[in-house]
Amino acid sequence: MEKTIDQTWEFKPIGYVRHNHREVPRHWSASNLEGELVIKPEYQAGLVGLKTGDFINVIFVFHQSPPFKKEKILQKPPHSENFFGVFNLCSPLRPNPIGLSVLKVLSINRNLIRVEGVDIFDGSPILDIKPYIAYRIPNSG
Repeated sequence: MEKTIDQTWEFKPIGYVRHNHREVPRHWSASNLEGELVIKPEYQAGLVGLKTGDFINVIFVFHQSPPFKKEKILQKPPHSENFFGVFNLCSPLRPNPIGLSVLKVLSINRNLIRVEGVDIFDGSPILDIKPYIAYRIPNSG
């Protein structure tokens, strides 16, 4: 199998986030804000099976983040006096500006998903939606 570490990939959004909040929390687990996921009509059929009360993983682009610089490989989060590696943080300053939020589905109307737990800026492109599966340590029973 050919190594893919030096390849580049192009992604096209399936939709975007819409809300009117001026500020959003730094993490979905600290948010009760509501908003909408506006999915492109050609992907509406991909929502079949989603229902009110479900939790979903929303993969999105940190589209307002500046380009990543090597000096940001270590960052000091606002809640700590210590520095951590970028892969141990939820910082939007990342080599690939991809975010992940777990949101609760409040309603679905055609290609609009009303959600709770928004920590994503208005207008952020959505790359994918996946079902949320409760965390469990593999092989732990």
